[in-house]
Amino acid sequence: MYDVRIPVLIVGGGPVGLSTALFSGRRGVRTMLLEKRDSTSMLPRAPGLQARTMELFRAAGLGKEIRALEKGNSHAYFEGGIIKVDTFSDIDNAELLEAPSLDGPTVSPERVMGCGQDRYEKVLVDKAREYGADVRFHTKLLSFEADEEGVTAVAEELATGKKLTIRADYLVGADGAGSRIRQALGVDRVGRGTVFNALSIYFRAPELETLLKDRKFILCYASAGGSLMGLSRLHGCDPWLAAPIYYPEKGEKPEDFTDDRCVQIVREAAGKDIDVEIMDKVPWQGAQLVSETFRVKRVFLAGDAAHVHPPAGGFGANTGIHDAHNLSWKLAAVLRGWGTEELLDTYDAERRPLGTAMSEQALVRNRIRHGYATEQDRADFVDDVIITLGYRYRSSSIVGAGESKVLTPHLELTGEPGTRAPHVWLTRGGETISAIDLFWDDFVLLHGPAGGAWAKAAVKAAEKLGVPLVTHAVGLDEELRPTERDWAGVYGVGPEGAVLVRPDAFVSWRSEGAAEDPEAVLADVLARASAVPAPGASPATASAS
Repeated sequence: MYDVRIPVLIVGGGPVGLSTALFSGRRGVRTMLLEKRDSTSMLPRAPGLQARTMELFRAAGLGKEIRALEKGNSHAYFEGGIIKVDTFSDIDNAELLEAPSLDGPTVSPERVMGCGQDRYEKVLVDKAREYGADVRFHTKLLSFEADEEGVTAVAEELATGKKLTIRADYLVGADGAGSRIRQALGVDRVGRGTVFNALSIYFRAPELETLLKDRKFILCYASAGGSLMGLSRLHGCDPWLAAPIYYPEKGEKPEDFTDDRCVQIVREAAGKDIDVEIMDKVPWQGAQLVSETFRVKRVFLAGDAAHVHPPAGGFGANTGIHDAHNLSWKLAAVLRGWGTEELLDTYDAERRPLGTAMSEQALVRNRIRHGYATEQDRADFVDDVIITLGYRYRSSSIVGAGESKVLTPHLELTGEPGTRAPHVWLTRGGETISAIDLFWDDFVLLHGPAGGAWAKAAVKAAEKLGVPLVTHAVGLDEELRPTERDWAGVYGVGPEGAVLVRPDAFVSWRSEGAAEDPEAVLADVLARASAVPAPGASPATASAS
């Protein structure tokens, strides 16, 4: 009856869909991915890979392959910030608009990196296939129907016209801002809609490098010619990327931007009659819209299919990759037999508030860069490192979380439930690792030198619940030894304390010290964290911080 049976069907072969296949395959989940294009991206879009994104690639086993794509030291360009000039010839008088914090030695074992998706998508495809993903380009989803037990989809191989009927347990829509999957589900979006229209112009201009005098920047805006145009450094200069704004309300449309007109736009921004060769042009909209739900029964939305926003901040592809990571471990839990539908519900509960908060921050940046920010906008501005690494989850899987917002004014990676577990360098045998390297497949209980009772209780609770869990003692004379910072102080626990970390490296629960009945505490905590039925609910979790 079906041509293909697969646990997870993914539609969309950009960074988000490919990451979903990659992370799922790394966890032993078979996937099929459909992409209507005939190959990976040919254009260097989404070039800024955040530290958290690099952590995820590191954990998935391809950190070195992605890092090898870096051309020189791209970190210097991030340190140059966002600047504004009249023309690029006037680079010595550039105004600094933003100087975002992005990473740091005590924040992450990774650093931000510049690399266009035309390069890193190829690595994602190869690794996803190595982990068992069936990636099919030039194949289009025609329709799908979801029921209580799965999803039936019909796809077409565009080269041959052959139709495929696919039966999947779950469907992930990573099919972009115009998501047909979201539309078919009837999921509405809320937000401000289209904020501006722009045209990405990919071009070669050998003289531009000389004009810029090797000035390092993430993005440089030029206001010459009466229209703001952004020039990206992270793509490199072969080709360059410029993005002038156009105004449909004035009758302008993408077709009006001929190659000759684009050459003139670049020359006006340059402030000099330089040689320009246009390589490609892609119109797009800067919009802010968030889907009202990221889950409808057995269908999930991720990336631009779930949330779109102006590109200011470079949050788009990165946030989508983080969506994929959050969803993949939960799907793996269910498909392995220990997870529940309630655990899958936490995907929407955790990622949708973040998608909303992050898109609002992109709007704030857009207003600042375009010169019409209010004092309230500037007061609402949250530094990039908080948006990319310091965001907080609130869901049934997080036990003992505070009342803080998704984005706090200051970076607070202190081991609080709902935050990404702090990075601390540790030695294990003769190996130096980050604490972040401990988290992937299983729940992990970290405890201090006098917290052995927590470890024994955790093992018993995990066995009863059928939840995968490992324990580690951390201390100067323990299996894991901190090398620079005091682990207990960073994680907010004492020698008898413990922290429970989820497979996605987010803290689910912690206790500063011991408890009278640690087994009862952890039986309840682990059941709540994994959303599985507890063998016997207990109020003992009151001791949790």
